[in-house]
Amino acid sequence: MFGPIIEGERIRLVPITAEMAPHFCAWLADTQVTRYLGLIYPPTLEFEKEWVEKIGRNDTDLVWAVLLRQSEKLIGTTGIHGINWQNRSAITGNLIGVKDEWGKGYGSEVVALRTAFAFGTLGLEKLKTHVFGANIASRRALEKSGYKTVGIARHDLWRFGQWHDAWLGEVLRGDWLAAQQD
Repeated sequence: MFGPIIEGERIRLVPITAEMAPHFCAWLADTQVTRYLGLIYPPTLEFEKEWVEKIGRNDTDLVWAVLLRQSEKLIGTTGIHGINWQNRSAITGNLIGVKDEWGKGYGSEVVALRTAFAFGTLGLEKLKTHVFGANIASRRALEKSGYKTVGIARHDLWRFGQWHDAWLGEVLRGDWLAAQQD
């Protein structure tokens, strides 16, 4: 599924399109961008276009493109994946693919908007995620939206000739709602 347009303070979440696929390919070919992703080999343009089509037909994945509000510049993607409608849970993820936009707090705003949509609109009960242990920026963005540590998956990811631990996080609807009251 493609997510609806969600307006943030500095960013907009908008439905992805096949025309965005060349940007996705460029980001995913850059090892600095993918160093904390599960992706090892960059996809082809054809693969990315097929992925966009597949997402549009899927009822358990919801994906957005991330645009800067002022310029409409495409800087990343975010998603709610593997939605389990019965148990009202899902897995979340982000990618800020434009390196010049790193460290500006866009990831935190993306997580906040996505989390609000998941709980407020979709009525989900729990969001889960995992990130490379060394990916402190992603972990901090998630924690700002209420994600809590539920564990460390030791030697979970093999990259760069060595094993890396993964930080496992979750946020529950009730905890998120309570934090909104503060």
